[in-house]
Amino acid sequence: MRLRALLTTEALGLRLLGGEDELDRTVRGVMTTDLTDPSRYLSGGELVLTGLAWRHDPADSEPFVRILAAAGVAALAAGEAEIGDVPEDLLAACARHRLPLFAVRESVAFATITEHVVRQVSGERAGDLAAVVDRHRRMMSAGPAGGGPDVVLDLLGSDLDLPAWVLSPAGRVVAGRTADLPAETGARLAAEHLTAVRAGRRGPHRVTAGTTTYSLFRVRADDDGGGAPRDVRETVLSDWLLAVAADAGDWPEERLDLLHGVTQLITVERERRDAARTVRRRLAQEVLELVQTGAAPGEIAARLRVAAPVLLPGLGAAPHWQVVVARVDWTGGEAAGGPVAQALLEEILVDPLAKGPEQTDRTAVAHTGEEAVALVPLPALSAAPALSSVSAAGAAAVGREDVEPGILAETLLTAVREPLSAGLGDDGRLTLGVSAPVHSAEGLRGALEEARHARRAAAARPGRVCAAGHQELASHVLLLPFVPDDVRRAFTARLLDPLRDYDRRHRAELIPTLEAFLECDGSWTRCATRLHLHVNTLRYRVGRIEQLTSRDLSRLEDKLDFFLALRMS
Repeated sequence: MRLRALLTTEALGLRLLGGEDELDRTVRGVMTTDLTDPSRYLSGGELVLTGLAWRHDPADSEPFVRILAAAGVAALAAGEAEIGDVPEDLLAACARHRLPLFAVRESVAFATITEHVVRQVSGERAGDLAAVVDRHRRMMSAGPAGGGPDVVLDLLGSDLDLPAWVLSPAGRVVAGRTADLPAETGARLAAEHLTAVRAGRRGPHRVTAGTTTYSLFRVRADDDGGGAPRDVRETVLSDWLLAVAADAGDWPEERLDLLHGVTQLITVERERRDAARTVRRRLAQEVLELVQTGAAPGEIAARLRVAAPVLLPGLGAAPHWQVVVARVDWTGGEAAGGPVAQALLEEILVDPLAKGPEQTDRTAVAHTGEEAVALVPLPALSAAPALSSVSAAGAAAVGREDVEPGILAETLLTAVREPLSAGLGDDGRLTLGVSAPVHSAEGLRGALEEARHARRAAAARPGRVCAAGHQELASHVLLLPFVPDDVRRAFTARLLDPLRDYDRRHRAELIPTLEAFLECDGSWTRCATRLHLHVNTLRYRVGRIEQLTSRDLSRLEDKLDFFLALRMS
């Protein structure tokens, strides 16, 4: 399209200030910037939109315009929203370099001009969109003026009829129309994607959910790193994915290249959001170090006063704090667990009622060694309806009205267990512990220890993804994590190995029978009904268990030994 065509569209709000003789220039794209030197993001032919934030005094106009002219841009459009009339020094600089200059009315958004230009310069849709993606990626790397990945996802949907979403490893919608993708579908897509990545299958991965086929593209933070490839276990549970509602199995290379360009754009956004977490992570690290070194409560409280405005913008100090501890353990290899646990906590502790980047603004996570520690502020219920709603829902889920506001271990992993288990594969395990809320800095040391005890209790359970809360520390599970491994192995082997050997030889299912008998409190009738057995068959199996182990299941001591052995196995 030609520059002069911009003046004929009244909705764009462009007013020509200079360069009337240059209006036959071709516009090949559009870029929004307030950088003093945007040359590395220019390829020529752009209409450059600017809010003039780069201009601090009249001398700044000349070098800025010189850079644009040297890059071969088509024209400059300056917004009047911030400073009013376009300054004379910018008019003079554009005249010297023969660069057409437009003014943009205050009522017109740059996004409106961007969308119009993008559509007008379209030739073949896919080819044009690929160029848009490339330019948008460079815009994003210069700052957030490009509008984030939602802009390109909207273009995929409107221009190519490709509904698309950016999903987190847990299946949460990071970008795209949340209402168009059910939460259970997002979780399933994430689980299938993580399974494929762990298996080393080449993408895009195709998954059918209901009547829709989705193509899944990996968004990797280390695509352009240039260094040695990282262990997939260290990245798979932190990388985002792009889900497109279409079957990419027969796509031409041009369209696949387009979608890979979109993933590169999303990578820039991911890196920006990770950078935004840096302050919160540093605050959490500082508080954690103070707590672990036994600093005075007054010193810890001072750091919390600094942290509260960052974690709870506009809400003041947090009257309650909660600690969540996570650990990721890998069997075999030297894959790091601490950074993975940190990324997972930041994802798991997302506020489900918030949108966009604000979802993680209330959580600060540090990691030390293989362990990650989250410091979660709990504002007053009247000040934070979102968190209070989450707390109320969690309390209702466990049937208790006396639960203090905060995070409940019972509901923490419900929605994310499937995708995270897929990402952990056969060689990874995630365990979490949740403390009770504490009201002051004096309670943080105890809360940290409580959360660590709860995590050890979770580690004593079977399963890839387990969590335990402070409420569970009043029972026997508090003791189990502290039993030495050699004692644990000897105790369980003495009681359970004879039963396992017998089951392997005869398929007698003595272990499942023992578990069901104990869970039914030794009730013959209830246990037989649960196992769909005749009572005489159940009595035979229990008798065989007692014969093989020299124990008597009518005695409380022997029942307790079997119960603990099953819990520790």
